[in-house]
Amino acid sequence: MTPVHEELLREFQDFARSAATDKAVMEFISERLHEKMTRYNWVGFYLVDPTDSGVLLVGPFAGSFTPNARIPLNTGLCGAAASSGQTVVVHDVTKDSRYLAGSPLVKCEIVVPIFARNRLAAELDIESYFFTTFTDPEKEFVEACARVVGKYFEKR
Repeated sequence: MTPVHEELLREFQDFARSAATDKAVMEFISERLHEKMTRYNWVGFYLVDPTDSGVLLVGPFAGSFTPNARIPLNTGLCGAAASSGQTVVVHDVTKDSRYLAGSPLVKCEIVVPIFARNRLAAELDIESYFFTTFTDPEKEFVEACARVVGKYFEKR
C-alpha cells in the first residue's frame, strides 16, 4: 500500500472506533475515498436486504451518478462478488457481460464483499472512469477498507 492508502486506512479505523452508526462509517469512507482517490469516481456500499437475503440494496455512496438501487445476488459484478465471497476486479467493464451499467463513463470496477460473523453483510463497490485502476496494491487497500466496515458491523 502507498502512504496515502495507509493514511486513509488509519483515518477510517480511527473514525470507526467512535462512530455512532454503521451508516456514518460507510458515509465517511465513501466520501473520503471519492474525495482523496482521484480515480475512484463512484464509491458506495450495497447492503444485504434484511427482508430478502437474495438482494443487495444501495447504501451510502459518493459519486457522479445514481447507482442501481437493487441488485439480485445472481446479477452483475456485485452479485458475482456476493455469490463467490471473493473480490471481483474488472479492468475493462465493456469486456465483461456481468457488468450492470451505472454510467457509460465507467471503465473499471472493484467489488469487495464485507462479512460480519462469517455472513455476507454488505459490499464495497468502486467504479473508475479509467481502465486498470484496481492494481494489486489498490485491491489490497480497498479490501482493507472493507474489513474496517466488517469489524464495525461485528460490534453492533
